Amino acid sequence: MARERHHPDTREHILATGEGLIHGRSFTALGLTELLSEAGVPKGSFYHYFKSKEDFGVAMLTRYFSGYRERVGGLLTDGSVGNGRVRLLAYFQQWLDNHARCEAQSCLAVKLAAEVSDLSEPMRVALDEGMLAIVQRLAACLREGQADGSIKPSLPPDDTAYALYSLWLGAALMYKTQHSLRPLQAAMIHTQGLLLPCSAA
Repeated sequence: MARERHHPDTREHILATGEGLIHGRSFTALGLTELLSEAGVPKGSFYHYFKSKEDFGVAMLTRYFSGYRERVGGLLTDGSVGNGRVRLLAYFQQWLDNHARCEAQSCLAVKLAAEVSDLSEPMRVALDEGMLAIVQRLAACLREGQADGSIKPSLPPDDTAYALYSLWLGAALMYKTQHSLRPLQAAMIHTQGLLLPCSAA
């Protein structure tokens, strides 16, 4: 067993360690003994912060989506990037680029959605809430693009946001099975076609 190590934020350290381990296996396959050994913390510390492995999973997903919104989702609200259309395309281009740079890892939401949605209702809810927050940001950016004239006013923002996010989640899943960027590249071509500038409509 790994020697116990001191960390200024033990809860955060356990969550970060768990996320790193899950990228290489499934949530179900992650054992508590392995997690604690890798993190270098005693079992008592785990149960001080989490009531169960399921509770840990919910906290990990909540942490992931919070970090994702700060790290990537902020691109959708940063007016300095450009108009609404430019920001949306930049967001999806970053999604594609992230996969191109880091083939060994994938979006935690994509990785866990199929596995835990039927096994854990609390984790399914955490996934649903995290994904819905991203869809809402996409819809808000679509509305801003319509207001600034860069996106066609005929596109229904909420439905379009759902469709785009679903398209990219599916492409990310196919990326995992094919080990190829082609599904994501196809998603980008379709996204660019859907978000044609008003002058080209």
